[in-house]
Amino acid sequence: MTAAAPARWGKQAAALAAREIRTRIGDERPVAGLILGSGLAGLAGRFEDARRVSYTDIPGFAMPSVVGHPGVLVAGALAGKPAIALAGRFHVYEGHDAGMAAFPVRVLEALGAEILFVSNAAGGVRRTFRPGDLMVIADHMNLTGQNPLFGAVEPGDLRFPDMAEPYDAELRAALHDAGKRSGVPMADGVYGWALGPSYETPAEVRMFERLGVDAVGMSTVPEVIAARAAGMRVAGVSCVTNLACGITASPISHQEVLAVTREVAGRFESVVLEWMRGL
Repeated sequence: MTAAAPARWGKQAAALAAREIRTRIGDERPVAGLILGSGLAGLAGRFEDARRVSYTDIPGFAMPSVVGHPGVLVAGALAGKPAIALAGRFHVYEGHDAGMAAFPVRVLEALGAEILFVSNAAGGVRRTFRPGDLMVIADHMNLTGQNPLFGAVEPGDLRFPDMAEPYDAELRAALHDAGKRSGVPMADGVYGWALGPSYETPAEVRMFERLGVDAVGMSTVPEVIAARAAGMRVAGVSCVTNLACGITASPISHQEVLAVTREVAGRFESVVLEWMRGL
């Protein structure tokens, strides 16, 4: 019987990408890998001894096509701890499959990261949210039917990973503590992954609200699924950039999303830096 071909976005491809990255950043093992969502890439500028690698120089990576996703890997010290940040992510709505959307997580794992921090811009479904609020992701709903684990199981992955606690309780508590020390209150909430790129209709938002979704966006979930299958611990924060359609009568635009993330960037960065100090 012929052996199955390695997955296009699997661990062999991730190991190749990691080898190339190490030639540019060195061999230091990161305490955490961070994925910075729309408009939140400013945290990459807070690294000390920063070494940068364009996505164009990483095998298997593409350049993000979305404004607010620069497409740069940054390695160095963040709050005194070795870390790697990915400034920009791949979305399924850009034409990538879910495996490609999760591929950067495979690469972070190959580089030695055991903790994954994810962030995103999201629309507020919970009616008490206001633009600029930060939400610690306690759980998520996959509203797309897409899954990065579809197909042959990758070596070292669980075939059927338990998702009872996709976001690590200890890391979530540490985020809340970091928020208190930084003077930034945050609520726990459920993040819903919608495929996009069109924003949700009022009827869809009403459905999400009844399902228990607190904030909705177009990313993050495939990354978390891949991380959990690989045994990584995960924490995440959503920046509520707007109220979802039907919660507000105001039109929604990506320009509004970026404007709010610029306003909240300082608070977001202070929380993450304080959280990193405790790792």
